[in-house]
Amino acid sequence: MTTLIDQRPPSLTRRPSLVGLTRDELASRLADDLGLEKKPARMRATQVWGWLYSHGATAFEDMTNIAKPMREKMARLYDISRPEIIERQVSSDGTRKYLLRMGPGIEVESVFIPGVGRAGALCVSSQVGCTLNCTFCHTGTQALVRNLTAEEIVAQVLVCKDDIEEWPSGKDERKLSNIVFMGMGEPLYALDSVASAIDIISDGEGIAISRRRITVSTSGVVNQMHALGERTEAMLAISLHATNDKLRDELVPINRKWPLKDLLQACRDYPGTSNARRITFEYVMLDGVNDSDEEARELVRLLKGIPAKINLIPFNPWPGSPYQCSSWERIEQFAEIVNDAGYASPIRTPRGRDIAAACGQLKSDSVKQRASDRRKAELAQSAP
Repeated sequence: MTTLIDQRPPSLTRRPSLVGLTRDELASRLADDLGLEKKPARMRATQVWGWLYSHGATAFEDMTNIAKPMREKMARLYDISRPEIIERQVSSDGTRKYLLRMGPGIEVESVFIPGVGRAGALCVSSQVGCTLNCTFCHTGTQALVRNLTAEEIVAQVLVCKDDIEEWPSGKDERKLSNIVFMGMGEPLYALDSVASAIDIISDGEGIAISRRRITVSTSGVVNQMHALGERTEAMLAISLHATNDKLRDELVPINRKWPLKDLLQACRDYPGTSNARRITFEYVMLDGVNDSDEEARELVRLLKGIPAKINLIPFNPWPGSPYQCSSWERIEQFAEIVNDAGYASPIRTPRGRDIAAACGQLKSDSVKQRASDRRKAELAQSAP
């Protein structure tokens, strides 16, 4: 099912947003713009923060514990509206995919998956497009436009919470309990934005999703992995997919810069790793490519000494892909070898395949389709 929703008309000018600012940045912005002293500014920032991230306010007039003249002044200065939802799709399994326009030419997808984690997980994007060119991933076929800002990352969470009607935040019975940075882009190439977004998402007086329920997936940007752990305390996931450098060079080209030896050492050094905070290794199952018994045993050998769990991901097809998914029997045999070695190796059930929302399928090329449709319509109207 697809619905089109325009939440606000596109604008060439936009007031600065307060969404995506850290607590300190928000207090500083209000102090400078409203002429407040430090203490009143922090108090006002706490009020605004609660309305933005606990109540999901999209208009200053909703902030009823702030004096009306102050609300009116902030409304003249700032914008707290949501990005435009270009397309919202709902899968037969309940998965929801959002195509969001952050600005002219800046469009990303995010996916809400119910029944994942404690209650449901939102897969967020950190870049528009990607530079990594992983050969099994559809997103990698879309050229990088730019990194997303902290505002644009947090906005994906706000849009989802609007859609699943989960305001105020902090309820005992949550629908959204986990955040995974596994959407479009490589999060560690946008680390500043990702770190600020995690600070906001995890704040106990707002969205309040624990850092232990926030997972950041990287294809192996080794020189940023320790900084990610130090700055965010987020759970780490590694997009692995091969057990030798020759094959991983092909599947995940960043391996040519940081080979498996360097990547696995960075995993061993990742801050806070323990049996209670295991690293997740993602392994997409490609028929006849990386799914043999020998590769299962080599995977176990490679991960020795690393507190780890292994997510086996059935390959999700996309137009033009050169790969096929391993058979279910082959995946189960692979999993059995890994399990027998003492590693949890759940087989990830594909979700949202019918709306191209599954792992590796995200790509905002629906823009091209809509542009084509518009052009056809224009030609039809201009025809004599």
